[in-house]
Amino acid sequence: MADPQSNAPSRADAGAPTSGVIHVRTRLTADFTVISNALAQRRGSAVTVGVAAYISSLPDGSSVTIPALCEHFSEGEILISRALRELEAAGYLERRRERTPTGHVRTRTYFYDVPGGDPNLDPDPDGPPEPPKPRRPRRQGTSAAVPPASAPAGETVAAAVPAEAETPIPLADADPRAVAVLTALRRFDPRLILSAQETARLAPAVARWLAAGLLPTHITDHLTARLPDHFLTRPVGILAYRLKETPLPVPARSTEPSTLPVVVPMRNCDGCDRGFRSAEPGRCRGCRAEDQLRAAG
Repeated sequence: MADPQSNAPSRADAGAPTSGVIHVRTRLTADFTVISNALAQRRGSAVTVGVAAYISSLPDGSSVTIPALCEHFSEGEILISRALRELEAAGYLERRRERTPTGHVRTRTYFYDVPGGDPNLDPDPDGPPEPPKPRRPRRQGTSAAVPPASAPAGETVAAAVPAEAETPIPLADADPRAVAVLTALRRFDPRLILSAQETARLAPAVARWLAAGLLPTHITDHLTARLPDHFLTRPVGILAYRLKETPLPVPARSTEPSTLPVVVPMRNCDGCDRGFRSAEPGRCRGCRAEDQLRAAG
């Protein structure tokens, strides 16, 4: 008798899952990027994870500005900007404003595979990696950048907010003229809307500019000139940076007496009614000469 035959498919291997995704792994030796599971499996926006994966795959020196990312992705500026802010808040992305030896200010962007890494440390390919140092948490609503532990030679990191703005005074105690200048900025640029706390932080710096002799129109022109097309953070950081250095005061007027020559007033001659300059009224030089001739003759 022949052996029994069955049309049922053979049972799958015991180690294979019965549902869900099944990975087909391929060993890559080039053109691949390593991303941590914490970043790839991050809960929230898929745009944020996609932007992070794209930035991780780019070589150093590539542009990661919002316009550059919008040229690659189909999402608009709002979603891309929101994704960058989420990555910055989570510690994967950091922007630093640095001043070059020539005096120009530039923005450097650091992207961390693991939040808390130090960009100034060179990785050692032969030894095990050191655990990252904990980073100081950033305060929400402020644009103050934490200076690095060590900056490159010949470069200094420019803080976005002056030291005086770290301990703001109450808004009720601020200079009313400075508050008026800050609240009127929205008339020139609708994006320059400041909260009460931000106005209190910037008011002391504006008051020093006013005390130096600058008019409110001069300060407004300085704060609103050549603003960027897109704000990556709140505009208070840009305004605070432009108010960082206090201008020189206007020199006081000299109290010494004037050294200008005294102008002798014009008078009419009592004899011929011609005009002549004299400290006292009387006759002109010609009439006085005729009088002398008559007296002599």
